[in-house]
Amino acid sequence: MIWEKAEELGRLIGQTQEYKALRRAEGALRDDQDAQAKVELIQKLARQMDELVSQGQMPDQATAETYETAVRELEVSPTGQAYAVARANFEKVMIRVNQLIAQGMEKGATSSIITLG
Repeated sequence: MIWEKAEELGRLIGQTQEYKALRRAEGALRDDQDAQAKVELIQKLARQMDELVSQGQMPDQATAETYETAVRELEVSPTGQAYAVARANFEKVMIRVNQLIAQGMEKGATSSIITLG
């Protein structure tokens, strides 16, 4: 029963305007060659910096500045801005969903009625 409810919840979330807008923004980001190049550079630099930090080292200033510049350029691009807005809106939906799930769990934990089949 719980798996069916989870699947139904996923289906309903997939039908929200926020999710659809996020998917469109992701597609636009993939289709924008300049934005895609920035995303790839950001991911590459992030991996390099994570590796250095995990080894107890700090990334050099040039790498950190290149990373910050790429992030800033992506954020100010129209495609990057649209993606950031869509992602933030979808995250708000998911925060609310998780809050309601937590409330439901609390109610279920204190309920004396057994509803599992």
